[in-house]
Amino acid sequence: MNKEVDVWNGTVANLTLMALGSSAPEIMLNIIETIMNIMSGGKPSEIGPSTIVGSAAFNLLIISGVSILSVNEDNDDRDEDECIEDGTPKGVKKINKVPVFILTTFFSLFAYVWMWYVLQDNQVETWEAWVTFGLFWVLIGSAYGIDVCIAKNKVKPDGDDLPVLNTKEFITFLKEVEEVPEESMQPG
Repeated sequence: MNKEVDVWNGTVANLTLMALGSSAPEIMLNIIETIMNIMSGGKPSEIGPSTIVGSAAFNLLIISGVSILSVNEDNDDRDEDECIEDGTPKGVKKINKVPVFILTTFFSLFAYVWMWYVLQDNQVETWEAWVTFGLFWVLIGSAYGIDVCIAKNKVKPDGDDLPVLNTKEFITFLKEVEEVPEESMQPG
């Protein structure tokens, strides 16, 4: 009864190591600046947190948008067998773990709402810092749990029945939706 245990989990690695690696410069500069300002008797500046928030917003919105728009049939280097294997045509990338994607999207949006709430009084209380730190571990644990359930096929990932469109087809679809009169979309 010697079972191999897989210690490495790609979802957890992406949410911890990759996030820390991409944000480490901003975090370290913010920590150094804060310590230097406190040691010289001043208050921490707003530039550090603003840089981190701006970088996160840029990564969430701009990088995601550019990544989506840059996928097309011309630069898809997969062969026909690989396209058949993952069930997507040329020029289309597929989200493999839709429930994990939805969870991380929810937490990303919730983080901005939480930050707005915490910073309304222009200071971070100790309990707010601890709750923020705890929410990080809730995200990691939840994502890991969902990932393990998907891996064990206890949960069928949503999205398998969604239509798969390349960028051109998606833009055409959006244009068609815009042309549909609102009256025809009303029930009844």
